[in-house]
Amino acid sequence: MSRAERPKELAAAKRRIARIDPAFAEPIKRLAPCTFGLQKSGQTNYQSLVRAVIAQQVSVAAAKTIYRRLHEKCAGSITPPRVGALSPSELQSVGLTSAKVRTISELTTGVLSGAVPLKRFPFLSNEEIVDALTPLFGIGRWTAEMFLIFQLGRLDVWPVDDLAVRRGWDAIHQNQKPTSAKELRPLGEPFAGVRSVLAWYCWRAS
Repeated sequence: MSRAERPKELAAAKRRIARIDPAFAEPIKRLAPCTFGLQKSGQTNYQSLVRAVIAQQVSVAAAKTIYRRLHEKCAGSITPPRVGALSPSELQSVGLTSAKVRTISELTTGVLSGAVPLKRFPFLSNEEIVDALTPLFGIGRWTAEMFLIFQLGRLDVWPVDDLAVRRGWDAIHQNQKPTSAKELRPLGEPFAGVRSVLAWYCWRAS
């Protein structure tokens, strides 16, 4: 659907979720509404992935500082050619660990060679995108799923490896025993098509 149609799509998703599982009815009314895909991202797919790598295991403030330094190192535009022109020592100089340098370098090489087809991502399925990203060092399924949801605005992603999603599910259902990722995956199947929206309310309830 187009961005203009997304509000109706999200409204229909909320109604469907509450109909399938009435436990979500109250949280949907109380919590901040889902906004996936309502606005175009202010960054390219490549920049979004680089930012996600930078943000791994550091504070929000530290991630912003490192990203700003990289932005400056790239003369004001973080693009595959400009990042690819930087040496590993230059990348480390902005505050990246050696592991993150490797991840960003592999991503950059993949984009430049076409092995990671970022321009085709809007036309690929969720799993095809996950399969393109997860062979890269340092990019796991969770990172790929966050990219699908927050950058591409995909509405049917079920990130069961996210602890906050599982804790939110438990809070909404007043579960005494924590639900595992393995247990949660099939519980999302009745919501196929709107599982990102389902995850949104789990996040907000956690």
